[in-house]
Amino acid sequence: MDDKRHLLTELLEEFNRWEALLAGLDDAQATAPMPPSDWSIKDHVAHLWAWQTRSIARVEAAVRGTAPDFGGWPTHLDPESEDDLEQINAWIYATNRDKPWPTVHSEWRDGFLRFVELGEAVPEEDLLRVGRYPWLKDYALALVLDSSCEHHEEHRDLVLAWLHPGTGKPSTD
Repeated sequence: MDDKRHLLTELLEEFNRWEALLAGLDDAQATAPMPPSDWSIKDHVAHLWAWQTRSIARVEAAVRGTAPDFGGWPTHLDPESEDDLEQINAWIYATNRDKPWPTVHSEWRDGFLRFVELGEAVPEEDLLRVGRYPWLKDYALALVLDSSCEHHEEHRDLVLAWLHPGTGKPSTD
């Protein structure tokens, strides 16, 4: 995490890679299961969007000077606990599986752009300072931006490997 500009540039580059990847997909391609799992590209995008809403809530809270509001998430599960991740991901899948592909893509796209916009609004010092926000404990808000980018990279690699089997870990760079 070098600086604010670097983080935001990485996020926008990841957004552009995803947009290029998704732009050529029709509804059938976006909703086809990606063996060996039952998840489709749409499910991966919905998953990323759902987790992104938590990141947006954190950055919105930083901008407003409040604690984050994670409304709509199951309160009996702890997203910070590895023990609950499988149940949370199953909840995300069940919540979004019946949404049409255009809706999922639009929600993800709008959310990603909102996330970047909010990141722009946070002063660099506040973004990089560990302990600045009590609800992040011993982490800097920059980690939220960086983690979102890494999460998108991880899922993009899965989608690309499925779309282009036998080529290893493809890249759109």
